[in-house]
Amino acid sequence: MTEKCVRLEIKGKVALVTLDRPPVNALNREMRRQLVATFDEISARDDIMCAVLTGQGSVFCAGADLKDRPDPDIPGDFLEHNRITRETGHAIRECAKPVIAAVNGAALGAGLGLMAACDILYASDNATFAMPEINVGLAGGASMLRTLLGRSTSRRMFFTGQRLTAADLLRRNVLEEVLPPDELLPVTLALAAEIASKAPLALIYAKRAANMVDVMPQRDAYRFEQEFTLALSRTEDAKEARMAFLEKRAPVFKGR
Repeated sequence: MTEKCVRLEIKGKVALVTLDRPPVNALNREMRRQLVATFDEISARDDIMCAVLTGQGSVFCAGADLKDRPDPDIPGDFLEHNRITRETGHAIRECAKPVIAAVNGAALGAGLGLMAACDILYASDNATFAMPEINVGLAGGASMLRTLLGRSTSRRMFFTGQRLTAADLLRRNVLEEVLPPDELLPVTLALAAEIASKAPLALIYAKRAANMVDVMPQRDAYRFEQEFTLALSRTEDAKEARMAFLEKRAPVFKGR
């Protein structure tokens, strides 16, 4: 029987995704496949408009499970392993709905990569962060670090495996807020509920635009966003939002 190591709970229009592979939520291939399937499901479901990703216990994710390393003597095993490793982050980053990271403890290696793939980042005050691959004779994660940190800090972490604290990342403007562990989920779920209350089509376009402008020149990115704005202006939800604002009431969106 396949071990269930990713839990999906629906709270209103919010999906709570919990890494649940004791003792430290280390990622093996099966867990990665379940993460990909979970975020693909979130993308496809009309009743979910935002997601929160967290970990069970006191560790967010300790990284890749070293007991599940690919075998170089099996043709194609490294390629298959690397493919599912890449797709784990892609499934979160490319999720059609915004994803909030609620990092409840150590986020190491591939665990830090999961956080980096999310849109909005929160952590508990006992969380720590590192790319320790260099300590086991490997090198990986520079592409993830550079999306979070400046050149010098990224390279120091990459070359040394040193850990940073949640306070360190807050000071570097990586995290939105650092919270006591018991406040982390209530705060992130409340933010997710606020995001999920927005016009559904606008939210999906906003997530797509945010991803695209990351990789486009500013001139092209602004043109890209303007085309989305034009398309959205013609929707029923946009008209409803304008009327609700003028009439000083809450909008009722229909997703069209």
